[in-house]
Amino acid sequence: MSSEQLRGDLAALALSLHGRGTVTETVDRVLAFARQAIGCDHAGVIFAHAGRQLETVAATDQVVRDLEAIQATLREGPDLSLTREDRSLLVTDTTCETRWPGWASAAAGLGLRSMVGARLYTSERTIGSLNLYDSKPCHFTESDRQVAHVLARHAAIALWNSQHSEHLIRAIDSRKLIGQAQGILMERFGLEEGQAFALLKRYSQDHNLKLHTVAETVVETRQLPNGTRPTSKLSFHRSTPGPDRPPA
Repeated sequence: MSSEQLRGDLAALALSLHGRGTVTETVDRVLAFARQAIGCDHAGVIFAHAGRQLETVAATDQVVRDLEAIQATLREGPDLSLTREDRSLLVTDTTCETRWPGWASAAAGLGLRSMVGARLYTSERTIGSLNLYDSKPCHFTESDRQVAHVLARHAAIALWNSQHSEHLIRAIDSRKLIGQAQGILMERFGLEEGQAFALLKRYSQDHNLKLHTVAETVVETRQLPNGTRPTSKLSFHRSTPGPDRPPA
């Protein structure tokens, strides 16, 4: 691929990535473009979580998942280096690699001889890394490393936006669900809005359940899990009990 064509494709990819899309859709586009732009046998994306836990969120085939699982077990390898200090790196031949001997031996044993990787990061945090592998030694060049770095920068921003959007949608849906559950409890037991929320929260804490889970059950069954009814512990104040209301 010529440098002019690559620049044009990178621009097109940037527009595509920064459009609306889920995390899965964004990762799939990144992997497809990376394999086309750089050319390689295998590719994968890992996310870095709290406690330096790595998760393979996408891979072209099982050998990538196997190698990244081995890396997580060994606690050594390029993915860990990318999420800690290196922004991009190049492995010319796993049979000669000395930075991570255990990982290199495992990679060579799986038939992966060369690798190029780039950190997925924004100004806010490190998301993970983009990793490209090939069965041939010395397959990747310094130019490939630079392309991977640029691609990873675009991908990281798009992934950050996708993750934020998905979290926001889940938060909005959760608030709607809790509001619906409050309305059901208010109608059935003659509670005020604050009392209904206090009841949901108390049940959530007493039974070690997420508030969202309790609200979902109330909406589906029109009662608290296991048919639980409000108790005097919540200090409800009502003047006239209805047919479904518990005694004062």
